[in-house]
Amino acid sequence: MLDILRNRTYSRLFAAQVIALLGTGLMTVALGLLAYDIAGANAGAVLGTALAIKMIAYVGVAPVAQALADNLPRRSLLVSLDLARAAVALSLPFITEVWQIYALIFLLQVASASFTPSFQAVIPDILPDEKDYTRALSLSRLAYDLENLISPMLAAALLTVIGFHYLFAGTVAGFLISAALIVSITLPVTSAARRGGFAERTTRGMRIYLATPRLRGLLAICLAVAAAGAMVIVNTVVIVQARFGLGEVEVAWAFAAFGSGSMLAALALPRLLDRVEDRLVMIAGAAALVAGMVIGSAIDGFATLLPLWLFLGVAYSTAQTPSGRLLRRSARPEDRPAIFAAQFALSHACWLVCYPLAGRLGASLGLEVTFLVMSVVSAVAVVLAIRLWPAGETPEIPHEHPELDPAHPHLRAHGTDGAHRHAYVIDDLHPRWPRAA
Repeated sequence: MLDILRNRTYSRLFAAQVIALLGTGLMTVALGLLAYDIAGANAGAVLGTALAIKMIAYVGVAPVAQALADNLPRRSLLVSLDLARAAVALSLPFITEVWQIYALIFLLQVASASFTPSFQAVIPDILPDEKDYTRALSLSRLAYDLENLISPMLAAALLTVIGFHYLFAGTVAGFLISAALIVSITLPVTSAARRGGFAERTTRGMRIYLATPRLRGLLAICLAVAAAGAMVIVNTVVIVQARFGLGEVEVAWAFAAFGSGSMLAALALPRLLDRVEDRLVMIAGAAALVAGMVIGSAIDGFATLLPLWLFLGVAYSTAQTPSGRLLRRSARPEDRPAIFAAQFALSHACWLVCYPLAGRLGASLGLEVTFLVMSVVSAVAVVLAIRLWPAGETPEIPHEHPELDPAHPHLRAHGTDGAHRHAYVIDDLHPRWPRAA
Protein backbone atom coordinates (compact mmCIF):
# COMPACT_ATOMS: atom_id res chain seq x y z
CA MET A 1 0.00 0.00 0.00
CA LEU A 2 2.81 2.42 0.87
CA ASP A 3 4.36 2.09 -2.59
CA ILE A 4 2.15 4.91 -3.87
CA LEU A 5 3.99 7.30 -1.53
CA ARG A 6 6.89 7.09 -3.97
CA ASN A 7 4.82 9.39 -6.14
CA ARG A 8 6.19 12.77 -5.03
CA THR A 9 3.05 14.73 -5.81
CA TYR A 10 0.74 12.31 -4.03
CA SER A 11 3.05 11.90 -1.03
CA ARG A 12 3.07 15.66 -0.44
CA LEU A 13 -0.69 15.89 -0.81
CA PHE A 14 -1.11 13.00 1.63
CA ALA A 15 1.27 14.71 4.08
CA ALA A 16 -0.77 17.90 3.72
CA GLN A 17 -3.94 15.95 4.50
CA VAL A 18 -2.47 14.26 7.58
CA ILE A 19 -1.02 17.47 9.03
CA ALA A 20 -4.23 19.43 8.43
CA LEU A 21 -6.23 16.63 10.06
CA LEU A 22 -4.01 16.71 13.17
CA GLY A 23 -4.50 20.44 13.40
CA THR A 24 -8.25 20.02 13.04
CA GLY A 25 -8.22 17.39 15.78
CA LEU A 26 -6.49 19.80 18.15
CA MET A 27 -9.11 22.41 17.30
CA THR A 28 -11.91 19.98 18.14
CA VAL A 29 -10.54 19.54 21.67
CA ALA A 30 -9.81 23.24 22.10
CA LEU A 31 -13.23 24.25 20.82
CA GLY A 32 -14.95 22.08 23.43
CA LEU A 33 -12.88 23.70 26.17
CA LEU A 34 -13.52 27.17 24.73
CA ALA A 35 -17.27 26.50 24.65
CA TYR A 36 -17.16 25.47 28.31
CA ASP A 37 -15.08 28.54 29.17
CA ILE A 38 -17.69 30.83 27.59
CA ALA A 39 -20.98 28.97 28.14
CA GLY A 40 -20.30 26.82 31.21
CA ALA A 41 -22.96 24.15 31.69
CA ASN A 42 -24.50 25.08 28.32
CA ALA A 43 -21.36 24.05 26.45
CA GLY A 44 -23.04 20.89 25.14
CA ALA A 45 -25.81 22.92 23.53
CA VAL A 46 -23.23 25.26 22.02
CA LEU A 47 -21.25 22.37 20.53
CA GLY A 48 -24.43 20.71 19.28
CA THR A 49 -25.40 23.90 17.46
CA ALA A 50 -21.87 24.23 16.09
CA LEU A 51 -22.10 20.67 14.74
CA ALA A 52 -25.42 21.47 13.07
CA ILE A 53 -23.90 24.61 11.53
CA LYS A 54 -21.03 22.49 10.22
CA MET A 55 -23.39 20.03 8.53
CA ILE A 56 -25.58 22.78 7.07
CA ALA A 57 -22.49 24.46 5.63
CA TYR A 58 -21.31 21.16 4.16
CA VAL A 59 -24.68 20.37 2.58
CA GLY A 60 -25.47 23.83 1.24
CA VAL A 61 -22.08 25.23 0.31
CA ALA A 62 -20.13 22.48 -1.48
CA PRO A 63 -21.94 22.52 -4.88
CA VAL A 64 -22.16 26.34 -4.92
CA ALA A 65 -18.49 26.76 -3.98
CA GLN A 66 -17.44 24.29 -6.63
CA ALA A 67 -19.40 26.20 -9.28
CA LEU A 68 -17.83 29.49 -8.21
CA ALA A 69 -14.34 27.97 -8.31
CA ASP A 70 -14.93 26.02 -11.52
CA ASN A 71 -12.47 28.01 -13.62
CA LEU A 72 -9.85 28.75 -10.96
CA PRO A 73 -6.41 27.05 -10.95
CA ARG A 74 -6.67 24.11 -8.57
CA ARG A 75 -3.41 24.66 -6.71
CA SER A 76 -4.16 28.34 -6.11
CA LEU A 77 -7.66 27.46 -4.94
CA LEU A 78 -6.47 24.84 -2.44
CA VAL A 79 -3.74 27.07 -1.06
CA SER A 80 -6.12 30.02 -0.70
CA LEU A 81 -8.64 27.89 1.18
CA ASP A 82 -5.95 26.56 3.54
CA LEU A 83 -4.88 30.14 4.26
CA ALA A 84 -8.51 31.13 4.87
CA ARG A 85 -8.94 28.24 7.32
CA ALA A 86 -5.72 29.27 9.09
CA ALA A 87 -7.00 32.85 9.42
CA VAL A 88 -10.28 31.68 10.98
CA ALA A 89 -8.48 29.32 13.38
CA LEU A 90 -6.17 32.18 14.37
CA SER A 91 -9.22 34.23 15.39
CA LEU A 92 -10.82 31.54 17.59
CA PRO A 93 -8.76 32.12 20.79
CA PHE A 94 -9.84 35.76 20.92
CA ILE A 95 -13.61 35.33 20.86
CA THR A 96 -15.70 36.06 23.95
CA GLU A 97 -19.30 35.44 22.86
CA VAL A 98 -21.21 32.33 21.81
CA TRP A 99 -22.45 33.94 18.57
CA GLN A 100 -18.82 34.52 17.59
CA ILE A 101 -18.17 30.77 17.88
CA TYR A 102 -21.07 30.12 15.53
CA ALA A 103 -19.94 32.75 13.00
CA LEU A 104 -16.33 31.56 12.87
CA ILE A 105 -17.29 27.88 12.73
CA PHE A 106 -19.56 28.66 9.79
CA LEU A 107 -16.74 30.47 7.96
CA LEU A 108 -14.33 27.63 8.72
CA GLN A 109 -16.72 24.98 7.45
CA VAL A 110 -17.52 26.99 4.32
CA ALA A 111 -13.80 26.91 3.53
CA SER A 112 -13.62 23.18 4.32
CA ALA A 113 -16.71 22.46 2.19
CA SER A 114 -14.89 24.15 -0.69
CA PHE A 115 -11.49 22.57 0.00
CA THR A 116 -12.32 18.91 0.61
CA PRO A 117 -14.16 18.00 -2.65
CA SER A 118 -11.58 19.89 -4.73
CA PHE A 119 -8.77 18.07 -2.90
CA GLN A 120 -10.45 14.68 -3.37
CA ALA A 121 -11.03 15.32 -7.08
CA VAL A 122 -7.31 15.95 -7.64
CA ILE A 123 -6.20 12.49 -6.45
CA PRO A 124 -7.62 10.45 -9.41
CA ASP A 125 -5.69 12.70 -11.80
CA ILE A 126 -2.46 12.11 -9.90
CA LEU A 127 -3.04 8.36 -9.57
CA PRO A 128 -4.85 7.30 -12.80
CA ASP A 129 -4.31 3.58 -12.15
CA GLU A 130 -7.34 2.22 -10.26
CA LYS A 131 -5.23 -0.03 -8.00
CA ASP A 132 -3.09 2.92 -6.94
CA TYR A 133 -6.17 5.05 -6.39
CA THR A 134 -7.75 2.31 -4.25
CA ARG A 135 -4.67 2.29 -2.06
CA ALA A 136 -4.87 6.06 -1.78
CA LEU A 137 -8.48 5.77 -0.58
CA SER A 138 -7.43 3.27 2.08
CA LEU A 139 -4.57 5.52 3.20
CA SER A 140 -7.00 8.42 3.45
CA ARG A 141 -9.34 6.31 5.62
CA LEU A 142 -6.37 5.37 7.82
CA ALA A 143 -5.43 9.03 8.13
CA TYR A 144 -8.91 9.94 9.39
CA ASP A 145 -8.95 7.06 11.88
CA LEU A 146 -5.44 7.78 13.17
CA GLU A 147 -6.38 11.44 13.60
CA ASN A 148 -9.31 10.37 15.78
CA LEU A 149 -6.91 8.36 17.95
CA ILE A 150 -3.81 10.57 17.99
CA SER A 151 -5.22 14.11 18.17
CA PRO A 152 -6.95 13.66 21.57
CA MET A 153 -3.80 12.08 23.03
CA LEU A 154 -1.60 14.86 21.60
CA ALA A 155 -3.99 17.49 22.94
CA ALA A 156 -3.97 15.87 26.39
CA ALA A 157 -0.17 15.88 26.44
CA LEU A 158 0.03 19.53 25.35
CA LEU A 159 -2.55 20.62 27.92
CA THR A 160 -0.22 19.51 30.70
CA VAL A 161 2.18 22.32 29.76
CA ILE A 162 0.09 24.98 27.93
CA GLY A 163 -3.39 26.49 28.12
CA PHE A 164 -6.09 25.28 25.76
CA HIS A 165 -6.04 28.55 23.77
CA TYR A 166 -2.58 27.61 22.48
CA LEU A 167 -3.98 24.45 20.88
CA PHE A 168 -5.45 26.68 18.18
CA ALA A 169 -1.87 27.55 17.23
CA GLY A 170 -1.43 23.90 16.26
CA THR A 171 -4.49 24.18 14.03
CA VAL A 172 -3.10 27.30 12.35
CA ALA A 173 0.26 25.59 11.86
CA GLY A 174 -1.44 22.54 10.34
CA PHE A 175 -3.25 24.59 7.71
CA LEU A 176 -0.15 26.68 6.93
CA ILE A 177 2.04 23.58 6.49
CA SER A 178 -0.66 22.03 4.30
CA ALA A 179 -0.66 25.17 2.13
CA ALA A 180 3.14 25.10 1.88
CA LEU A 181 3.15 21.44 0.80
CA ILE A 182 0.54 22.12 -1.89
CA VAL A 183 2.54 25.12 -3.15
CA SER A 184 5.57 22.84 -3.55
CA ILE A 185 3.94 20.58 -6.16
CA THR A 186 2.55 20.90 -9.67
CA LEU A 187 -0.93 19.50 -10.16
CA PRO A 188 -1.94 17.83 -13.45
CA VAL A 189 -3.70 20.02 -15.97
CA THR A 190 -7.20 18.81 -16.86
CA SER A 191 -9.58 19.76 -19.62
CA ALA A 192 -10.96 23.26 -19.46
CA ALA A 193 -13.76 23.66 -16.97
CA ARG A 194 -17.22 23.92 -18.40
CA ARG A 195 -18.57 27.38 -19.02
CA GLY A 196 -22.36 27.39 -18.87
CA GLY A 197 -24.38 29.51 -16.50
CA PHE A 198 -23.91 29.59 -12.75
CA ALA A 199 -27.07 27.54 -12.13
CA GLU A 200 -25.97 24.90 -14.64
CA ARG A 201 -22.54 24.62 -13.03
CA THR A 202 -24.02 24.51 -9.52
CA THR A 203 -26.39 21.65 -10.29
CA ARG A 204 -24.20 19.74 -12.77
CA GLY A 205 -22.65 17.45 -10.19
CA MET A 206 -26.02 16.61 -8.64
CA ARG A 207 -27.53 15.87 -12.05
CA ILE A 208 -24.69 13.55 -13.02
CA TYR A 209 -24.80 11.87 -9.60
CA LEU A 210 -28.55 11.25 -9.51
CA ALA A 211 -28.67 10.08 -13.14
CA THR A 212 -26.04 7.37 -12.54
CA PRO A 213 -27.47 4.11 -11.08
CA ARG A 214 -24.35 3.11 -9.16
CA LEU A 215 -24.23 6.53 -7.50
CA ARG A 216 -27.87 6.39 -6.51
CA GLY A 217 -26.94 3.10 -4.84
CA LEU A 218 -23.95 4.82 -3.23
CA LEU A 219 -26.25 7.47 -1.74
CA ALA A 220 -28.36 4.72 -0.17
CA ILE A 221 -25.21 3.18 1.30
CA CYS A 222 -24.23 6.61 2.66
CA LEU A 223 -27.56 6.65 4.52
CA ALA A 224 -26.85 3.22 6.05
CA VAL A 225 -23.36 4.38 7.08
CA ALA A 226 -24.72 7.60 8.60
CA ALA A 227 -27.44 5.78 10.57
CA ALA A 228 -24.97 3.39 12.19
CA GLY A 229 -22.17 5.96 12.49
CA ALA A 230 -24.44 8.49 14.18
CA MET A 231 -25.47 5.85 16.72
CA VAL A 232 -21.81 5.29 17.60
CA ILE A 233 -20.73 8.93 17.64
CA VAL A 234 -23.76 10.36 19.45
CA ASN A 235 -24.58 7.61 21.92
CA THR A 236 -21.27 5.97 22.90
CA VAL A 237 -20.84 8.30 25.86
CA VAL A 238 -24.45 7.66 26.93
CA ILE A 239 -24.06 3.88 26.67
CA VAL A 240 -20.76 3.78 28.56
CA GLN A 241 -21.36 6.38 31.27
CA ALA A 242 -25.13 6.49 31.79
CA ARG A 243 -26.02 2.87 31.07
CA PHE A 244 -22.93 1.02 32.28
CA GLY A 245 -21.87 3.56 34.94
CA LEU A 246 -18.28 3.77 33.68
CA GLY A 247 -15.97 6.73 33.12
CA GLU A 248 -14.28 8.81 30.43
CA VAL A 249 -11.43 6.33 29.98
CA GLU A 250 -13.89 3.62 28.96
CA VAL A 251 -15.51 6.06 26.51
CA ALA A 252 -12.11 6.58 24.92
CA TRP A 253 -11.56 2.81 24.70
CA ALA A 254 -14.91 2.36 22.99
CA PHE A 255 -14.08 4.96 20.35
CA ALA A 256 -10.64 3.39 19.97
CA ALA A 257 -12.26 0.01 19.28
CA PHE A 258 -14.46 1.55 16.57
CA GLY A 259 -11.48 3.35 15.01
CA SER A 260 -9.35 0.21 15.16
CA GLY A 261 -12.00 -1.76 13.28
CA SER A 262 -12.15 0.93 10.62
CA MET A 263 -8.36 0.84 10.21
CA LEU A 264 -8.32 -2.96 9.93
CA ALA A 265 -10.83 -2.77 7.09
CA ALA A 266 -8.89 0.00 5.36
CA LEU A 267 -5.75 -2.14 5.41
CA ALA A 268 -7.55 -5.17 3.98
CA LEU A 269 -9.67 -3.43 1.33
CA PRO A 270 -7.08 -2.91 -1.44
CA ARG A 271 -6.47 -6.66 -1.80
CA LEU A 272 -10.16 -7.47 -1.36
CA LEU A 273 -11.21 -5.00 -4.07
CA ASP A 274 -8.69 -6.55 -6.45
CA ARG A 275 -10.77 -9.74 -6.27
CA VAL A 276 -14.34 -8.71 -5.44
CA GLU A 277 -16.50 -6.09 -7.16
CA ASP A 278 -17.23 -2.84 -5.34
CA ARG A 279 -20.98 -3.42 -5.22
CA LEU A 280 -20.73 -6.69 -3.30
CA VAL A 281 -18.13 -5.33 -0.86
CA MET A 282 -20.01 -2.13 -0.08
CA ILE A 283 -23.45 -3.71 0.24
CA ALA A 284 -21.99 -6.44 2.46
CA GLY A 285 -20.43 -3.75 4.67
CA ALA A 286 -23.75 -1.89 4.89
CA ALA A 287 -25.63 -5.12 5.67
CA ALA A 288 -23.12 -5.80 8.47
CA LEU A 289 -23.98 -2.39 9.92
CA VAL A 290 -27.63 -3.46 10.06
CA ALA A 291 -26.69 -6.65 11.91
CA GLY A 292 -24.50 -4.67 14.30
CA MET A 293 -27.34 -2.28 15.14
CA VAL A 294 -29.66 -5.21 15.89
CA ILE A 295 -27.04 -6.82 18.12
CA GLY A 296 -26.51 -3.46 19.82
CA SER A 297 -30.07 -3.48 21.12
CA ALA A 298 -29.17 -6.46 23.28
CA ILE A 299 -25.70 -5.55 24.62
CA ASP A 300 -25.47 -5.94 28.38
CA GLY A 301 -22.00 -4.76 29.34
CA PHE A 302 -18.75 -3.08 28.36
CA ALA A 303 -17.15 -6.43 27.51
CA THR A 304 -19.72 -6.96 24.75
CA LEU A 305 -19.66 -3.33 23.59
CA LEU A 306 -15.97 -3.32 22.64
CA PRO A 307 -16.08 -6.22 20.14
CA LEU A 308 -19.36 -4.88 18.73
CA TRP A 309 -17.80 -1.44 18.17
CA LEU A 310 -14.78 -3.14 16.55
CA PHE A 311 -17.16 -5.02 14.24
CA LEU A 312 -19.08 -1.85 13.41
CA GLY A 313 -15.81 -0.07 12.64
CA VAL A 314 -14.89 -2.78 10.13
CA ALA A 315 -18.34 -2.60 8.51
CA TYR A 316 -18.31 1.22 8.48
CA SER A 317 -15.01 1.42 6.59
CA THR A 318 -15.92 -1.45 4.26
CA ALA A 319 -19.15 0.25 3.22
CA GLN A 320 -17.80 3.72 2.56
CA THR A 321 -14.09 3.61 1.70
CA PRO A 322 -14.52 2.41 -1.94
CA SER A 323 -16.92 5.29 -2.75
CA GLY A 324 -14.16 7.30 -4.42
CA ARG A 325 -13.71 4.51 -6.96
CA LEU A 326 -17.35 4.83 -8.00
CA LEU A 327 -17.08 8.61 -8.30
CA ARG A 328 -13.89 8.33 -10.33
CA ARG A 329 -15.42 6.04 -12.94
CA SER A 330 -18.73 7.92 -13.08
CA ALA A 331 -17.57 11.27 -14.50
CA ARG A 332 -15.16 12.75 -16.98
CA PRO A 333 -12.05 14.41 -15.48
CA GLU A 334 -13.46 17.90 -16.00
CA ASP A 335 -16.64 16.92 -14.11
CA ARG A 336 -14.92 15.25 -11.16
CA PRO A 337 -14.85 18.34 -8.92
CA ALA A 338 -18.60 18.73 -9.44
CA ILE A 339 -19.40 15.09 -8.70
CA PHE A 340 -17.13 14.97 -5.63
CA ALA A 341 -18.88 18.12 -4.37
CA ALA A 342 -22.25 16.44 -4.93
CA GLN A 343 -21.12 13.38 -2.95
CA PHE A 344 -19.79 15.63 -0.18
CA ALA A 345 -23.11 17.47 0.10
CA LEU A 346 -25.42 14.46 -0.23
CA SER A 347 -23.49 12.23 2.17
CA HIS A 348 -23.45 14.97 4.81
CA ALA A 349 -27.18 15.48 4.29
CA CYS A 350 -27.57 11.87 5.48
CA TRP A 351 -25.54 12.71 8.60
CA LEU A 352 -27.58 15.88 9.13
CA VAL A 353 -30.69 13.68 9.37
CA CYS A 354 -29.17 10.84 11.40
CA TYR A 355 -27.28 12.84 14.04
CA PRO A 356 -30.37 14.44 15.63
CA LEU A 357 -32.43 11.29 15.06
CA ALA A 358 -29.98 9.14 17.05
CA GLY A 359 -29.70 11.74 19.79
CA ARG A 360 -33.38 12.55 20.24
CA LEU A 361 -34.57 8.95 20.04
CA GLY A 362 -31.92 7.88 22.53
CA ALA A 363 -33.05 10.53 24.99
CA SER A 364 -36.79 9.97 24.58
CA LEU A 365 -37.27 6.27 23.77
CA GLY A 366 -34.18 4.60 25.22
CA LEU A 367 -31.11 3.05 23.66
CA GLU A 368 -32.63 -0.35 22.83
CA VAL A 369 -35.40 1.19 20.74
CA THR A 370 -32.95 3.62 19.14
CA PHE A 371 -30.66 0.78 18.06
CA LEU A 372 -33.62 -0.95 16.42
CA VAL A 373 -34.90 2.20 14.72
CA MET A 374 -31.46 2.99 13.32
CA SER A 375 -31.13 -0.64 12.17
CA VAL A 376 -34.42 -0.24 10.27
CA VAL A 377 -33.10 2.94 8.62
CA SER A 378 -29.92 1.10 7.61
CA ALA A 379 -31.88 -1.93 6.39
CA VAL A 380 -34.14 0.20 4.19
CA ALA A 381 -31.03 1.90 2.82
CA VAL A 382 -29.44 -1.48 1.98
CA VAL A 383 -32.58 -2.61 0.15
CA LEU A 384 -32.58 0.64 -1.82
CA ALA A 385 -28.90 0.18 -2.69
CA ILE A 386 -29.56 -3.32 -4.01
CA ARG A 387 -32.47 -2.08 -6.14
CA LEU A 388 -30.87 1.14 -7.39
CA TRP A 389 -27.41 -0.27 -8.19
CA PRO A 390 -27.78 -3.04 -10.80
CA ALA A 391 -25.69 -6.17 -10.30
CA GLY A 392 -23.16 -7.17 -12.93
CA GLU A 393 -22.81 -3.73 -14.47
CA THR A 394 -20.09 -3.27 -17.09
CA PRO A 395 -18.26 -0.02 -17.85
CA GLU A 396 -19.00 -0.21 -21.58
CA ILE A 397 -22.70 0.06 -22.41
CA PRO A 398 -24.16 -0.26 -25.92
CA HIS A 399 -26.26 2.74 -26.96
CA GLU A 400 -27.24 4.91 -29.91
CA HIS A 401 -27.34 8.62 -30.74
CA PRO A 402 -30.20 9.07 -33.24
CA GLU A 403 -30.15 12.81 -32.55
CA LEU A 404 -26.57 13.25 -33.81
CA ASP A 405 -25.46 13.86 -37.36
CA PRO A 406 -23.59 10.80 -38.76
CA ALA A 407 -20.57 13.05 -39.23
CA HIS A 408 -20.49 14.05 -35.57
CA PRO A 409 -16.97 13.61 -34.07
CA HIS A 410 -18.30 11.33 -31.32
CA LEU A 411 -19.79 8.87 -33.80
CA ARG A 412 -16.74 9.01 -36.04
CA ALA A 413 -14.50 8.33 -33.05
CA HIS A 414 -16.36 5.07 -32.48
CA GLY A 415 -16.53 4.12 -36.15
CA THR A 416 -20.31 4.02 -36.53
CA ASP A 417 -23.40 6.13 -36.95
CA GLY A 418 -25.54 3.50 -35.18
CA ALA A 419 -25.20 1.48 -31.98
CA HIS A 420 -21.78 1.57 -30.35
CA ARG A 421 -20.31 1.01 -26.91
CA HIS A 422 -17.78 2.71 -24.68
CA ALA A 423 -17.29 3.51 -21.00
CA TYR A 424 -20.54 5.30 -20.25
CA VAL A 425 -20.80 8.39 -18.06
CA ILE A 426 -23.38 11.15 -17.89
CA ASP A 427 -22.24 14.21 -19.86
CA ASP A 428 -23.54 16.62 -22.50
CA LEU A 429 -23.78 13.88 -25.15
CA HIS A 430 -25.14 11.28 -22.70
CA PRO A 431 -27.68 13.10 -20.46
CA ARG A 432 -29.59 9.92 -19.49
CA TRP A 433 -28.62 6.38 -18.55
CA PRO A 434 -29.51 3.84 -21.30
CA ARG A 435 -32.68 1.90 -20.51
CA ALA A 436 -31.08 -1.37 -21.61
CA ALA A 437 -28.54 -1.03 -18.82
